[in-house]
Amino acid sequence: MRQPIIEFNHFTFKYYSQTDPTLKNIDVTIYQGEKVLILGPSGSGKSTLVHCLNGLVPFSYKGDIEGELLIKGNDTRNLDIFTISRMVGTVLQDTDGQFIGLNVGEDIAFSLENEKVPQHVMKESVQRVAELVEIEHHIDHSIHELSGGQKQRVSVGGVMVNEEVEILLFDEPLANLDPATGQYAMELIDRIHQETNKTIMMIEHRLEDALHIDFDRVIVLDEGEVVFNGAPKQLLASHVLNQVHIREPLYLKALKYSGCEIEPDMGLEHIDTLNIAEDCQRQLKQWYSKSKEQGEEDASTPLLEVNNLNFRYQQDPILQNISFSIQQGEMVSIVGKNGAGKSTLSKLICGFETMNSGQIFLGGQDITNQTIFERANHIGFVLQNPNHMISKHMIYDEVALGLVNRGYSQKEIEERVWETLKVCGLYQFRNWPISALSYGQKKRVTIASILVLEPNIIILDEPTAGQDFRHYTEMMEFLRQLNDNGTTILFITHDMHLMLEYTSRSIVLADGRLIADESAVDVITNDEIVEKANLKRTSLFDIAVKVGISDPKQFVHHFISYDRKVRARWQ
Repeated sequence: MRQPIIEFNHFTFKYYSQTDPTLKNIDVTIYQGEKVLILGPSGSGKSTLVHCLNGLVPFSYKGDIEGELLIKGNDTRNLDIFTISRMVGTVLQDTDGQFIGLNVGEDIAFSLENEKVPQHVMKESVQRVAELVEIEHHIDHSIHELSGGQKQRVSVGGVMVNEEVEILLFDEPLANLDPATGQYAMELIDRIHQETNKTIMMIEHRLEDALHIDFDRVIVLDEGEVVFNGAPKQLLASHVLNQVHIREPLYLKALKYSGCEIEPDMGLEHIDTLNIAEDCQRQLKQWYSKSKEQGEEDASTPLLEVNNLNFRYQQDPILQNISFSIQQGEMVSIVGKNGAGKSTLSKLICGFETMNSGQIFLGGQDITNQTIFERANHIGFVLQNPNHMISKHMIYDEVALGLVNRGYSQKEIEERVWETLKVCGLYQFRNWPISALSYGQKKRVTIASILVLEPNIIILDEPTAGQDFRHYTEMMEFLRQLNDNGTTILFITHDMHLMLEYTSRSIVLADGRLIADESAVDVITNDEIVEKANLKRTSLFDIAVKVGISDPKQFVHHFISYDRKVRARWQ
């Protein structure tokens, strides 16, 4: 008989600072050894649910509780945060905020040191866990030398080294990983689950990527309430995802657009297991044949030119002989594996780092020797980690800071800040302190602080990380409108659909070299480029092949055009 390990019984939680509850009448039971995926739009209560489980609510985030939350039969209100931490381990989305030790071994050993575990026992435990999470060859390495995927493995090891931990919480483990590394991370989590039988709970926006592994259940939250609690195949066959604006797997969305009847027993969880009946295949082909996307016009005026750029950290080459140009009004993605040099390239363009050789031109002017301040008047840069950009306590002050420094009038500052906050989905939080925001909301604040300045060219490092599908769409459509009005935009992204949908072409980096500069569709359908750059072929291409469509690339174009028109109705 299955043993309950987590029980929410008529559970309601309201922060002291708010008038309405964030979680409302939650009735959910999680059983020992289950693997559960938690979905929901921003503000649905996902993060608060996790905080309740790991003890941050109510011990750090104060509020009123009704009902009860039991972990292993114990009411959490009768436990302290230390006791809860011995049962529940949390792997944060921002892994940098979780590290304590100077190297991998020290960080994994931290909790054991606190418990005064003998050193010989500690070393054995650290080695065992390091092997389990496949980081054993980096035990003596500095945390800062690791890639994003390796840092995540260290975080997992740090919470698993205590054998008493029976519940592992993962907060958006895919958010900052390239597609191939993200796929590997999911496989690692699945293997840990199989070998340890620990209970896994995961929050993730990238549903299709999360479903690379099997989950026992999916729980969907919306406005603090559970709107679905059941098997993945039941969820995918329902209309729940569409109703709460969570992106469905793209292959499934294509079937629904074509009018196919979706049943739970069709193997919906993955494109490889999908069973498409002949009449459904016929409907998909007919839907595709109704219209075909025309090619986009090429932009004409060069805005940014990078010529023979080389850069080293000490003696290690990071970027080698990079050359490309960005046309006025283009929207271009920069993609590649973690550690390929994407963020470094952006820092060089903005002047945060100094190249060893090469030239950069902006609007025909050589800016190679310009200062950061001189470039900042024309180039806006949004960092991947919002905590690295924020310098004010209040949201309004943070977004207004650049305008204040440039001497704008108070009236114009207010008008531009209010409008930008509305576009970024932050207007209702305009008087909030930034410390009260989730990671995804902080991300929107940093994007707003750059958008409000209206630069000629904007570079965004993972702009949609941590965003639900509605805010993703609102943000990207706003950026597309800026682009339509002449603003040139570059994205560093691991989101393959963002690359396909919004960028005319993609610059692909691998091991410090530019390996492709082609249309997004050509990149994502080239298996050699996909493998070298740790990308992932879109399931839209795969389903087109599966049903026998003669031109899968054109099918991808058609879907993107059709899907964008449908989602435009949200605006």
